[in-house]
Amino acid sequence: MTEPVGGNRVIAVEEHFSTAEFLRAAHELDVLPGDRTEVELMRAVERTEPMRSRIVDLDARITEMDAVGQDLAVLSLNPPGVQPYPTAAAVELAREFNGALAAIVHRHPHRFAGLGTVAPQDPHAAAEEIGRIMGPLGLSGIMINSHTGGHYLDEPRFAPLLDAAEAHRAPVYLHPRAPSTPAAYTDHGLSGAIWGYQAEAGLHAMRLILSGTLDRNPGLTIVLGHLGEGIPFWLRRIDNRHAFARRVAGAATPLPALELTPGEYFRRNFVLTTSGIDDEDVLGLGLRAVGNDNVMFAIDAPYEDPADALAFLRGAPLTDAQRAGISHRTAERVFGIPPQDAGIRPARKST
Repeated sequence: MTEPVGGNRVIAVEEHFSTAEFLRAAHELDVLPGDRTEVELMRAVERTEPMRSRIVDLDARITEMDAVGQDLAVLSLNPPGVQPYPTAAAVELAREFNGALAAIVHRHPHRFAGLGTVAPQDPHAAAEEIGRIMGPLGLSGIMINSHTGGHYLDEPRFAPLLDAAEAHRAPVYLHPRAPSTPAAYTDHGLSGAIWGYQAEAGLHAMRLILSGTLDRNPGLTIVLGHLGEGIPFWLRRIDNRHAFARRVAGAATPLPALELTPGEYFRRNFVLTTSGIDDEDVLGLGLRAVGNDNVMFAIDAPYEDPADALAFLRGAPLTDAQRAGISHRTAERVFGIPPQDAGIRPARKST
């Protein structure tokens, strides 16, 4: 096994997988009309070797983790999860997957933790499932793949889901997917990870910030991959232009009254992960945006190279405290992962 990162445990927190049973059931389902292009692309990925094996074979995943020096992976369902499917089927698929994920974590508690999946199509069922995820299943949070049928979590219909996440202290990993309004993204490959994914997830996060949702649910923890989906770069201008709009343009562009500035919500409620961004400058920007205690390491396996990600973590110009926080301490706090060799699950702390 490769040497630890500066002596630190390494936890990667955006690590996608699926069970063969989930893929078999999901691939037989009809898809909501607006999601067909995205789902057909992901189904092709999930059917094609070697990617299919990298998604479903957890024994091989452990071998690869050992080879690069990764101690633990926080597993999540391969995107876009259950959100493109009809409501009743999505609710049942989520429950079955979460049970399977919990069993995997139970069998390999020192190698895996897990983020459950829910079907926002039925916010009340999703709220109930969050209680099961964070309670008897013993998982570490939930993943939402951005919009659901073009609808976003700031909309009133999703209040039961967010209330449950806050009540159960379930971190919400807000993961990208293809944009909900794809017309401008269909050319030149823009709908995927080149541009559309981060534009979509960043939009969703900004809707949560500017809508007042985080005044109604101040205890929510939202996790953003890719070092913040571009928001840290824009944060100073976002605050500046939001203040201008409140002061000058409010009559023409009505804005909800907020208790904090957008930047203050970002620092209070958001945690960032490094997934897919092996860039020292962007990492420094993310650390300045949310603080040293709110950035976590992630690979985005199987879509990024674990060896490259670990090499970046080892070589990035960080203090010992920063490297320890990114490599494991923040993940242990945010996701309630027991410290190495601990026998109890620590209490989560809000960010």
